[in-house]
Amino acid sequence: MRQFVVIGMGRFGSAVATALYDLGNDVLALDNVESRLDRVSERVTHAVQADATDEAALQALGLSNFDVAIIATGNVEATTLISLLCKDMGVPLVISKATSELHAKALRKIGVDKVIFPEKDMGVRLAHSLVSTNVLDYIEISPDYSLVEITAPDKWANRSLLELNVRSEYGINILAIKSGDGSINVSPRSSNVIRVGDTLVVVGSNVDIHRLESK
Repeated sequence: MRQFVVIGMGRFGSAVATALYDLGNDVLALDNVESRLDRVSERVTHAVQADATDEAALQALGLSNFDVAIIATGNVEATTLISLLCKDMGVPLVISKATSELHAKALRKIGVDKVIFPEKDMGVRLAHSLVSTNVLDYIEISPDYSLVEITAPDKWANRSLLELNVRSEYGINILAIKSGDGSINVSPRSSNVIRVGDTLVVVGSNVDIHRLESK
């Protein structure tokens, strides 16, 4: 069980905190507004009202003992300062929510391990699902590469991965195959055959993913 501290109990922060707790992790929810903490207090390990920009307050909470800190405040200055404090206290993994590309650049400069754009990411995922009817989910893992859950193209049905040769023909890798009966093959072999209705989890460059979406 890992220990997480989630700072900022807005819609994003509270969703992350409660989901982590539901997955069996130790979660400290932190915010300076009591009403926000009240909404999650029964769905996290601990809910504490404190000013996360106060270094002494963070030290008193033993922040250095946590495995991951997720900073989900909506304020640029506060997010930057809290991120810096978390790094200085030795939290192994610091993940911060950015409000702009410039903000993200500043967060990376101070050593934040992962910068996220929840609204932007959701917007991208929605756009791909609307434009491509076979795309079920879309996650950008870098500016150039993405992981996509996609319904197998009809013309791939009853053909093996070896026959399809997707790596050479499409520039993608198939990480998993979900069958219509609910079973999941997380290590598909070249001999595995794609069936009608199968869902594929693939990774590749955005250019190659876009070509696949149009199939």
